[in-house]
Amino acid sequence: MTRLLGKDYLPRAGIARIASSKRRTTEANWRNSSWATFRQSATSNRGSLDKMQIFFSVGEPSGDQHAAELIRELRSRRPDLVASGFGGPRMQEAGCSLLYRLTDLAVMGFMRVVPLLWRFVLLSRRARSYFIERQPDAVVLVDFPGFNWWIARYAKQAGIPVFYYLPPQLWAWAPWRIRRVRRNVDHILSGLTFECDWYQQRGVEAEFVGHPFFDEVAQHELDQQLCDQWQTAATRNVAVLPGSRTHEVTSNFPVMVEIMRRLVSRNPEIRFLVGCYNEKQRDWCEQFLEDSDVEVAVHLFAGKTPEVIQSSECALTVSGSVSLELLARTTPSVVIYRCGRLFHLIVDFLVSCEYVSLPNLMAKRELMPEFVGSGNPEPIIAGATQVLEGWITDHHQLDSARASLSALRDEVMQLGANAKAANEILERMPATDSVRRAA
Repeated sequence: MTRLLGKDYLPRAGIARIASSKRRTTEANWRNSSWATFRQSATSNRGSLDKMQIFFSVGEPSGDQHAAELIRELRSRRPDLVASGFGGPRMQEAGCSLLYRLTDLAVMGFMRVVPLLWRFVLLSRRARSYFIERQPDAVVLVDFPGFNWWIARYAKQAGIPVFYYLPPQLWAWAPWRIRRVRRNVDHILSGLTFECDWYQQRGVEAEFVGHPFFDEVAQHELDQQLCDQWQTAATRNVAVLPGSRTHEVTSNFPVMVEIMRRLVSRNPEIRFLVGCYNEKQRDWCEQFLEDSDVEVAVHLFAGKTPEVIQSSECALTVSGSVSLELLARTTPSVVIYRCGRLFHLIVDFLVSCEYVSLPNLMAKRELMPEFVGSGNPEPIIAGATQVLEGWITDHHQLDSARASLSALRDEVMQLGANAKAANEILERMPATDSVRRAA
């Protein structure tokens, strides 16, 4: 049986493996993006000074996907666009020249950020030097506020327009920081109507463009063969989504395993489809299951979250932007989030909103039941198990939850976010000034 309390909550071997792997990845990444590499990037495009240049700073895996689609939209309108900055692999695939793979440093919580502070300082200084030397036409930020505040500040000091696509949720946890936005951000491109109103009411130029997650769901071509393989009349599937950040996976997947164990003990026909963000996280989950010796029908996938959701009746998910895809596919979901005690105390003190998941915030009521906490995970496990078992055993409850999500989706789902954001950026951006950059 999986043990979830005390020091046995996470196997020591699992901690060592993932810590060692992450350390090797970030150290190699840092070496590969040394100052010499930055200087080479800063000078290699001298011949493109007459082209439009936009610097991107993106630190979250989901933001990497949104920014990649935005870059494609911008390039469809301006084929001469030169995109560079901090981001992730999907931005690179879209043609962005990365100065550093910032998504490798995506963490939440004070204690996880502290060891990386000096690296963030060096990266922000690198960006400042880039702005002075290259003078890009605009800077586009996506989420990741702790770091991106500094990027915005240095861009404004260099006289470069700053756009914030999917801005930080200050309305939820730090309304006093609106002063930073007024001082350092020229335009907010918001994915939420109430968020756009909130910024406008506080004197910030903001435009509602819709949320790109809805675009990505609509545009994604499902692997129908995989869906057909797992959607059968003989079995019932529950999607399990352990998060996109590695520390979220290590903190929440053990809790999810215990919820799965309890569900299957009373409903043996259930299968669990685990949608991992990448291969490394899938391998960690697989090893954890082996170490825990849990007898549950669990099937692990990497990079197949849409298919996992589409093939399942309901879902158990870690809080995050994937909740919007669950909304778009009208999949009844239980949202959990287990964090450290210090982070939980800080969140309790700072956060002023009632819910953690975006669908609930949009609906202003709990359409997706939420269980958040630290320390003893039993309240999370018991609460999530009870809701999921109700959906599994009573199709009326499941249908009612799905109908509520469908009504909200029809109300809020608006396509074309990336296209609208691209238009806003190009319309509001000053004309490319090659003479200014050459000087």
